[in-house]
Amino acid sequence: MSAWAAPGSTAVVAVRQQIKPGWHTYWRNPGDSGGPTTLDWTLPAHVTAGDIVWPLPQRQRLSGLTNYGYEGEVFLPVPIEVPAEAKPGTTIPLTVRAVFLVCSAEMCVPDPLTLRLDLPIKAGAAPLAGATGRRIQTVVETAPRPAGITAHATLQNGALTLSLTGGPLNGIAPRQASFFPFEGDVIDHAAAQFGQRGPNGLTLTLAPGRDLKTDGLTSPVSGVLSTDLGSWEITATPGPALPGTTGAGALEPTPDAFGQAEAPAKTGPLDLLKAAAFALLGGLILNLMPCVFPILAMKAAALTRSAHEPAEARRDGVAFTIGVLVSFAVLAAVLLALRAGGQAVGWGFQLQSPAVVAALALLMLAVALNLSGVFEVGQRLQSIGGQSPLSRLPGGTGAFFTGVLAVVVAAPCTAPFMAFALGAALVMPAPMAMVVFLMLGLGLALPYLAISLSPGLLARLPKPGRWMVLLQRWLALPMYAAAAWLVWVFWRQTDLSPALLLLAACVAAAVGLAAVGMFAGRARWARGLGWGAIAVAVTLTGVSGHLAARANAPAELPADAWSEAKVQAALASGRPVLVNFTADWCVSCKINERTALSSPVTARALRETNALYLEGDWTRRDDAITRELEKHGRSGVPLYLVYRPGKAEPEVLPQLLTDGVVVEALK
Repeated sequence: MSAWAAPGSTAVVAVRQQIKPGWHTYWRNPGDSGGPTTLDWTLPAHVTAGDIVWPLPQRQRLSGLTNYGYEGEVFLPVPIEVPAEAKPGTTIPLTVRAVFLVCSAEMCVPDPLTLRLDLPIKAGAAPLAGATGRRIQTVVETAPRPAGITAHATLQNGALTLSLTGGPLNGIAPRQASFFPFEGDVIDHAAAQFGQRGPNGLTLTLAPGRDLKTDGLTSPVSGVLSTDLGSWEITATPGPALPGTTGAGALEPTPDAFGQAEAPAKTGPLDLLKAAAFALLGGLILNLMPCVFPILAMKAAALTRSAHEPAEARRDGVAFTIGVLVSFAVLAAVLLALRAGGQAVGWGFQLQSPAVVAALALLMLAVALNLSGVFEVGQRLQSIGGQSPLSRLPGGTGAFFTGVLAVVVAAPCTAPFMAFALGAALVMPAPMAMVVFLMLGLGLALPYLAISLSPGLLARLPKPGRWMVLLQRWLALPMYAAAAWLVWVFWRQTDLSPALLLLAACVAAAVGLAAVGMFAGRARWARGLGWGAIAVAVTLTGVSGHLAARANAPAELPADAWSEAKVQAALASGRPVLVNFTADWCVSCKINERTALSSPVTARALRETNALYLEGDWTRRDDAITRELEKHGRSGVPLYLVYRPGKAEPEVLPQLLTDGVVVEALK
């Protein structure tokens, strides 16, 4: 910061990082993964270097992990104590070996550099070293430091509460506050942080991390309290909540307290209008997607039946639209709440749950059986030559729930223009995001609503006839296909045993619905048999979902330490080999290990292929692993290799894995 240093003074020098877009480095506590910058000084006798003056970090979220770090230009100032015997006119050589862990969304690379600075010694007060010196001075002045804040920490009912008072908190009313711990596993970094103001301070409620859940609150909790009015280092000792730290209103959520990007989202009126327009267009095109078409075609057939009853058609059209909009509102509310809680979810997130997939498979089967005439909901329809078994939910209630069903089956689908709209919605404030989701629902319902409200269009529809029965039978086919696809998805998410239970549930549901629909009117025993079979189907579905949840619980694959000798020995015995080069500070490594490499599907593939799983840990420098990385054109981890007997070279897998990629490579 200074142009020179005087004898007996404290000079401030800084390591400057110029981080390329898409890359980042880490704070003193990196969070869920990563590693801090380290500085190892080589200094003359009697010259000492202090600790890094860490600037306030940003929260960085990636696939469920939340880290603390920096992007762009970063200065890490360090105080240097110059001895009083230093002579003016000389220089002090400062040498530091800096090790930066530089990460992107796909890989991390340790970047060691040796830096040198000759610090001039002159008499008198030194001026700032230009614009760079002023930027370093700003970092030093704004960096968090102790400020006389009294803090207590309380662990109760699964929540960590920090109550803070005194010092700079007296007489101020911050609107936002969040906490950055110095230790790695004190809090759940990805979880939401909530707070309240009080007349003498404030209170923060945090989700405890692994250490506190295991050992309890046995020592002080230290870190940085960041507010919109300043940031300070605090140490909260275990004890009861301090008085005067609540009761004056809730703090506003801090955007980065939920793991969101620091850059503000575009949320102006024009941005909302653009996103809403794309959502409406995407919803209209969604009507043509294969997953939605059968439901809408079924409603179109029902609309044909009421084509010459305009009042009934209008009622059905409005009820269907309300069902669609209500369903989209519920889906959007759940999605936004999960993202606010730090979870990385997107459109179709409910299909990531095997239990939901199992329930949807049963629902699609029931719709297909209904369209096939196996059972009916509501009255039979009059058609030419007598009654047809065309199923139709009765009245406006039926139209409403068909709208709900249309949204349910639309969940796995995306249409052109939807990606922009949904992407914009997920970074907008919740009210604006809800508008975008509702416009998407309006686009889905609009064609049916427009026809139902237009007497001219209704008059052009063909008259009811036996062709409607034939149409209904054909529409059952894609619904059977949808049910089969969902069973396959369920099997891919879990294992064979839960999938067999779900198939048994489908058989029981088909028997039960057939008994209720086709034979209940002829024999009383058939009704009891039917409802009993339906109860069995529901029970089996619940059991399969429970087993799926247990099967999907992440579990680390048992791994041997990597060595070239182990690879060659396995290949010589005819075994394939999966090698995972990883490190504790590697973000994408940890994501892959929590997902693709902890999947029961991957574990099953390793068993079935008798593959050997090896792990090369590069957390600390290992020259053998470094040479192996360089051999495959990599300067950092992750690196995933699959060796097959009889092949000279291994297959290099993508850096962002899915269990499907691993399974295909092994098989």
